[in-house]
Amino acid sequence: MTALIERMLPEGRLLDPAMGPRPLTDRRAVVIGAGLGGLAAAIRLGVRGYRVTVVDRLDQPGGRARVFEEDGFRFDAGPTVVTAPFLFEELWELCGKRMADSIDMRPVAPFYRIRFDDGTLFDYTGDPVRMRAEIAKLAPEDMAGYEAFVAKSEEIFRIGFEKLAHVPFGNATDMLRVAPAMMKLDSHLTVAQLVARYVKDARLRQVLSFHPLLVGGNPYSTTSIYTLIAYLERKWGVWFPMGGTGALVKGMVELLEGLGGELRLGEEVRRITVEGGRAKGVELHGGEKLPADVVVSNADSAWTYRHLVAPEHRKRWTDRKIERSRYSMSLFVWYFGTDRKYDDVAHHTILLGPRYQGLLEDIFETKVLADDFSLYLHRPTATDPSMAPAGSDAFYVLSPVPHLDADVDWEERAEPYREAIARLLSSTMLPGLEEHLVTSRLLTPDDFLSDYLSFKGAAFGIQPNLLQSAYFRPHNASEDIEGLYLVGAGTHPGAGMPGVLSTARVLDTVVPDPK
Repeated sequence: MTALIERMLPEGRLLDPAMGPRPLTDRRAVVIGAGLGGLAAAIRLGVRGYRVTVVDRLDQPGGRARVFEEDGFRFDAGPTVVTAPFLFEELWELCGKRMADSIDMRPVAPFYRIRFDDGTLFDYTGDPVRMRAEIAKLAPEDMAGYEAFVAKSEEIFRIGFEKLAHVPFGNATDMLRVAPAMMKLDSHLTVAQLVARYVKDARLRQVLSFHPLLVGGNPYSTTSIYTLIAYLERKWGVWFPMGGTGALVKGMVELLEGLGGELRLGEEVRRITVEGGRAKGVELHGGEKLPADVVVSNADSAWTYRHLVAPEHRKRWTDRKIERSRYSMSLFVWYFGTDRKYDDVAHHTILLGPRYQGLLEDIFETKVLADDFSLYLHRPTATDPSMAPAGSDAFYVLSPVPHLDADVDWEERAEPYREAIARLLSSTMLPGLEEHLVTSRLLTPDDFLSDYLSFKGAAFGIQPNLLQSAYFRPHNASEDIEGLYLVGAGTHPGAGMPGVLSTARVLDTVVPDPK
């Protein structure tokens, strides 16, 4: 099937790290947003000889991967699970450098410690022997089914990630070419449906199906292509950079500036200027115009079209289409530090609540804020003690919640919701938490809108269901405007660090070389 897919795909041309950066030309590129996707795109364009300017409305680079520093604690604001590290390494190699010379990446084991509501623990790792031992304790009758699932995940990975993640789906023909092969991979099933084919135990089904939540998808509606994440993690592991994800952002900025690129912080793009159906640059809120031959938006894709491009320039991404699209959940994130250490808490812990499918329906479908929750608890000090003062721990806890279509007053509900989470953590993973808190900060769906201009406050942009994937997502090369390109969670292939970095990789194929 792999050979068949290769014959079907349009030709791509990824950059060759052995060639090194090309001399700067007089061709200009403006990148809107200094998130991981925007920085990666800027580096790749700079390597090709474009003079790149990156504009971001925040006071620091990184976007959702920015850093909060309070009371001696350092908190990565957003993504913390680094998989497919070669996608970062490639950026350094394209600039003629080695990432290892500036970034110290450490493996995380277990990948995740999963705590079920009854207190049962399951260590999810990339070690086949350890995973079989965990399954033998949890659901021994599903051992053969689990092994078959891993084989299926690898099969999907070989196509969905290795062959399709960096390929643009610019027209319907591209999608039609691969559709038969994708159907053979059962992409018409949801993640939950595919997992249920292989294992019977309800808890193990949760373990094998939660991954879409890491990229904003509901396991009960996300295409089963996303089961490839299970094998992706097994193949390359889960990593953490010493100094936090912010160290990666800092390193990427240094690469950009080493290529002659410019980073303008605290400045907001008001609109993308379009003439004769072609992007000609951007206009800032202060009135300054930045001309460009290429415009790349790392802003939320829905926000880009709805607010940065005038309606008369949009035939496909009309206001109506944007409003009718389905968006990911939002997040409630509590960053906190303690004056004691919790050495028995893993780097990544997933605390599953009493409900699974019902809670997801509340979040994604009925859009109500439930009284119960499932949580992701991040303790970076398990790997890097420098993220907190001596003898202390840094944490953030993340709860998936409905986006802003829900009727929730977060100014009123935020503190009671935080208190409920604190009580649960104190009674389970972090005894005595409330007595040992020394710093605290919140991020709500309101902040995803105000800080990141994320449409509806959705944390991951457009949902990754089957009819909003690949060709059906906003394209990497805009369908409406020549010379406008999109990177980040809202375009192909989607959210998550590997997905976002791959959106920038796609630009190697769709953005013409400067002349």
